[in-house]
Amino acid sequence: MATLLTFPGQGAQRAGMLHALPDHPIVTRTLAEASDVLGHNVLRLDHAERLASTVAVQLCLLVAGVASARHLLDNGDGDTMHADGVAGLSIGAYAAAVVAGALRFDDAVRLVALRGRLMEEAFPAGYGMTAILGLERGALEAIVDAVRAPDVPVYVANYNADDQLVIAGSEQAMASVSERAIAAGARAAQRVAIAVPSHCPLLDTAAALLAEAISAVTVRRPSLRYFSASAARELRDPARIADDLAHNMARPVRWHETMLLARACDMRLAVEMPPGNVLTRLCQPLFPQAVACAEMRTDSVRFMMLRESHA
Repeated sequence: MATLLTFPGQGAQRAGMLHALPDHPIVTRTLAEASDVLGHNVLRLDHAERLASTVAVQLCLLVAGVASARHLLDNGDGDTMHADGVAGLSIGAYAAAVVAGALRFDDAVRLVALRGRLMEEAFPAGYGMTAILGLERGALEAIVDAVRAPDVPVYVANYNADDQLVIAGSEQAMASVSERAIAAGARAAQRVAIAVPSHCPLLDTAAALLAEAISAVTVRRPSLRYFSASAARELRDPARIADDLAHNMARPVRWHETMLLARACDMRLAVEMPPGNVLTRLCQPLFPQAVACAEMRTDSVRFMMLRESHA
């Protein structure tokens, strides 16, 4: 049986998330690497007021994901734990690519800083994302299509689970869709802590600019199975992984389909990197033993991984 490491996207961030990482040399080195690339101490980014910036949020999630995975997989005394696959939601794909050996960490830090800036500059205000809970896909898509207009942009952006979908667009459009969704039977419409309209065509131009930057970076064949939450496929070819990283900001997230694929590929234990447990809750219907590192002792998670590898 196999272990899948999962890496969360925007909305999972919380104040102090980098300061809460384990006090361990490998974590300290990862923080120092990121700080060297950025030219300032990355620990300055996880304060509540700084996390109002999409750039800070994305960098914190990248660093937390990579540092946590490195710490989890380093069992001490030169020994390493074994993971079999990775999957990241949105910005989490960059941490996944680093841990899978497809992308250097320093390159990821530079690219994520650029990614955040491009997204923030494209939509500095008046846009975002809203989770719609308890409404089936077809019904929500019909509502979105009815609301969308050139001056009222809105799209279905995330297919996280059968009953958890996310829309992206202008505040006016999201409010209209939310009202109609509740009237159609949705349990709730909840604004997500994301200040830009991710995973829809509104970010096509920003994605094209990021693709130019990624074309100058070396992307390698991954050493772990890399599951793309945009394509809902396993990707091995470096060119396809580069395209996936560049354009995932403008493509819908197909997380539920991706988890179905990972399960079909014999992944049995899903381990979520900090700071939260959003992906763990989404995974549990398919991965009953799914765990979030933020909620368990590292040695307990390692024990579960070892037990799963011998199952």
